[in-house]
Amino acid sequence: MESASDHSEKHAHNAGTAVKENDVDVAAALAPGSDVPLDPAEAQRLKRKIDWHLMPLMCILYAMTFADKITLGQSAVLGIIPDNKLTQNQFNWLNTIFYLSYLVFEYPQNLALQKLPVGKWMSINIFVWAVALLAHSACKSFGALFAVRFILGMCEGAITPGFMLVTSMFYTRKEQTRRVSYWFLMNGFGIIFLGLIAFGLIHTKTKNFHPWQWLMVITGLITLVVSILFWFLFPDSPVSAYFLTPEERVAAVQRIKVNQQGVENKHWKREQFIEALRDPKTWLLAFFVASSNIFNSITNQRQLIVQQFGFTVGQTTLVGTIDGAVQILAIFATIALVPYIGHAYAAVAAYLPGILGTILVNTLPSHNKIGLLFAYWVSIFSIVPFLVCLAWMGSITAGHTKKTTVNAIVLIFYAIGNAAGPLMWKKEYQPRNRVPWAILSGFCLFSALLILTLRTLLASENRRREAEQHDDKFDDVYLTHVQPDGTTIEKKVDRAFLDLTDRQNREFRYIL
Repeated sequence: MESASDHSEKHAHNAGTAVKENDVDVAAALAPGSDVPLDPAEAQRLKRKIDWHLMPLMCILYAMTFADKITLGQSAVLGIIPDNKLTQNQFNWLNTIFYLSYLVFEYPQNLALQKLPVGKWMSINIFVWAVALLAHSACKSFGALFAVRFILGMCEGAITPGFMLVTSMFYTRKEQTRRVSYWFLMNGFGIIFLGLIAFGLIHTKTKNFHPWQWLMVITGLITLVVSILFWFLFPDSPVSAYFLTPEERVAAVQRIKVNQQGVENKHWKREQFIEALRDPKTWLLAFFVASSNIFNSITNQRQLIVQQFGFTVGQTTLVGTIDGAVQILAIFATIALVPYIGHAYAAVAAYLPGILGTILVNTLPSHNKIGLLFAYWVSIFSIVPFLVCLAWMGSITAGHTKKTTVNAIVLIFYAIGNAAGPLMWKKEYQPRNRVPWAILSGFCLFSALLILTLRTLLASENRRREAEQHDDKFDDVYLTHVQPDGTTIEKKVDRAFLDLTDRQNREFRYIL
């Protein structure tokens, strides 16, 4: 016998729009039909449960991937350059090829993240990454190091975009900035961890196996263990998360409904891909990320920079741990500003001390090595605006194909900036490197102008949407599902789970 609710739903469907399952978000089937908000206490309990299952794994992995990535820079003072007969130019190219490989594989990686289970695909890449890192220890030439660095760049292309997707799947837009900062600040812990290991390895004396080789083996083995943990413990989405009960999965989907972004859609949509290419904010984000990551070239140069201030190898290695502490402090300080002044202004605020630091490194006298060291630490604030952008871009883009496309484009430009940056640290500029530091100052200023332009664009679009009449085109949409016995089930789908882009959904508002 047909219930009154079934009858009313079918009657409404006659005046509405029917959609197929592959056209809507995967959460549409789980999303409750009621608009009654989730109980605040239940939402808070669920958020804590998600935090405990996601954040530790994400933080450990991000710390290790960053530590692994900068093992080359740490190895610069542990003997990798003479052992492999590298010139300064070849050492720079080992930094660059990592990001050129990242660039080439970034869109295929994002396509795989859309079509395949996110957690499992990242696990495979982490495993290959770990093996490639272990292989560094067997390298005896520039060519061998070039090959393994290429593989590392290929694999890392899955990590940051994968984390961005997962963060947007499980958390509201207000929560995303802080969660992104949690796993991104692990870069600082990675620096501290690597610095302490490297300091210990300086005193290691083993025949035919040098400290830089031990560094590669230790970090590679830890990463290998992390890849196995990730395979078994990291979820692909809230729809299938093993640690959530069926009822909690429904609640998790309902909790993020406010995002107007859904969870994911494994069906690639050509129209969303084209919209991503035509959207001005895609290219503002891309050029900002390329420009801001020119500064990131200090990542694998920092040991050489500090040593050339006049410090010994041991002092340089220990001082490097403070780099990580400064980065953590800079991230916490900047993210704390976001709720009060917004993403763009917080990024600009981080650039102010960063630019000051780059100027001081160039102007302080060479004998003032302590002053130069502190100026270098202050300049580290210029790394933080990229984190702010990562947290922001996940909140201002909707539509799963569009989101993965924007992620790919932006991270391709991230690779361009990181690939170009190391090439300016030439031998003739040493030991003060005044030319590179002057270039960094200019790019920091340009990046600040770009992110302010993006904010102006989004604020203008928000005002335009506030002035519009309500768009009811997506108010009456039904999902049709044909069961094995041939009967058809129809369910009303909220616009939040229709896999609409931020341009299609006029109810979407850009957070600033």
